Amino acid sequence: MALSNSQYDEIMRGYDARRLKNKRILDERTRLAYLKEPRLEEIDHAISSCSVACARKLLDGDRAALNQLHAEIADYRMEREALLQRLGYPSDYFEPVYTCPDCKDTGYIDGQKCHCLKQAIINCIYTQSNIREILERENFGTFSYAYYSDSDRNPATGLTSLETIRNAVAECHKFIDNFDNKPKNLFLYGETGVGKTFLSNCVAKELLDKSYSVIYFTAFQLFDILSKGVFDKDADAIAAHQNIFDCDLLIIDDLGTELSNSFTTSQLFLCVNERILRHKSTIISTNLSMNQIADIYSERTLSRILSSYTTIKLFGDDIRIRKRQSH
Repeated sequence: MALSNSQYDEIMRGYDARRLKNKRILDERTRLAYLKEPRLEEIDHAISSCSVACARKLLDGDRAALNQLHAEIADYRMEREALLQRLGYPSDYFEPVYTCPDCKDTGYIDGQKCHCLKQAIINCIYTQSNIREILERENFGTFSYAYYSDSDRNPATGLTSLETIRNAVAECHKFIDNFDNKPKNLFLYGETGVGKTFLSNCVAKELLDKSYSVIYFTAFQLFDILSKGVFDKDADAIAAHQNIFDCDLLIIDDLGTELSNSFTTSQLFLCVNERILRHKSTIISTNLSMNQIADIYSERTLSRILSSYTTIKLFGDDIRIRKRQSH
């Protein structure tokens, strides 16, 4: 599942469009600022003129010209900043606009792929282009505690459904805040419809917004790709495996809904173990209990999860059913 030439060209055209859009934003900012304060345009022209004059003097052997230029530009910039401040604009109002300041919308930093390009490639390869749209709907800003009971208690913990989800959200925020201190992993489990996928999406959005690379798979999708890697042995499969093992965060949703067999059992352990060894974070969500994980995927896999993951059990009513009933 390597990136084809046409896919790469499409992504880079997106960067071209991004740079053009941001240039237009800067041009429009400049135009409006000049209309409000013509002196700003005069200052920019003066800076250009004195730079040209300095270049001529340097060519003529005037070594003092450069120091003089620096002094003149400093004065002009101080005047410009004062004018911008008076107009209510920040001092960097005329600086170039970038969607990704790290690579300046080129996709590369020192010849290496920027994090924004890595995520663009992931989105393209794994048809995750709609992930942003999903995360605009499912994030901490839209998360609601209203669907969790403050009276129903889990007999195993003594906590209500509401207390449990509040603790779970706190753990997710801790996971995000300490993401650089890898490896950190989350294992979300509980009955259907208690918010496991929604909570995973909340974490995904926060980390995507922080420029980390995130891949989301249902368990069925993950094992389907891994099976192609094992049985096809082609360049695409190698590239797919590399992305799965190397992305900053891998989300495996609905573990247990795939057709379970010896292949899925071995591949889950491989995936979990390899990402732990590479110090990469993973979130797994499932309706299965811990005993079922051991029965289906082996005690060894359960042991790796228990030793390297923060386990969070959610409980409560099926939120999807409650939402349908309220409409």
